Amino acid sequence: MHDDLQPDRLLSAYATGIFPMADEDGELLWFAPEHRAIIELDDMRVSRSLRAVLRRGTFAVRINTAFDTVMRACADRTEGTWISQEIFEAYVMLHERGFAHSVEAWQGDQLAGGLYGVAIGGAFFGESMFHRMTNASKVALVHLIERMRDREFVLLDTQFMTDHLQSLGATEIARVAYEKRLASAVRMPCVFDDNVGPTCLADE
Repeated sequence: MHDDLQPDRLLSAYATGIFPMADEDGELLWFAPEHRAIIELDDMRVSRSLRAVLRRGTFAVRINTAFDTVMRACADRTEGTWISQEIFEAYVMLHERGFAHSVEAWQGDQLAGGLYGVAIGGAFFGESMFHRMTNASKVALVHLIERMRDREFVLLDTQFMTDHLQSLGATEIARVAYEKRLASAVRMPCVFDDNVGPTCLADE
């Protein structure tokens, strides 16, 4: 594994606003966009049809029960993926140390959709999401935001803006403003999952 993907270095990068992606050849690249996409926790757009799905309880939502499977599903894209084998292994290590988490939407024993990301302090860095059934990933996102609110998180980073994220309420802020919010957020004593607590500090 690339030395920069070792857990402590990876966490330090996130805590300063930098994140990795792999290109189509698997080469590791690092990004700190001039404009950062975020979802304000009170601003997610929930459509009428999604509200109906949530009300009916179409999907059962679980936390951290299939992290590896969620990552593999996020990487399984016909147009290619930035989730190389090295990145997969690095985030599994972060998960084992209590920093990377999955939010999963299940229908019976079938994983219908979900997302994964990294939590440091009061910040959650959303990495990727997928769905195999309509609205499953959106349900996971709604539950992520509810969990963040309940646990007093303050920053949901979605990295780059896309049409899909914009339709869900994402906005862009300048890097300087993002880094100011990030510096405050990562110092907060928030815990994403009581059963999988971090085993080290991001600034160690």
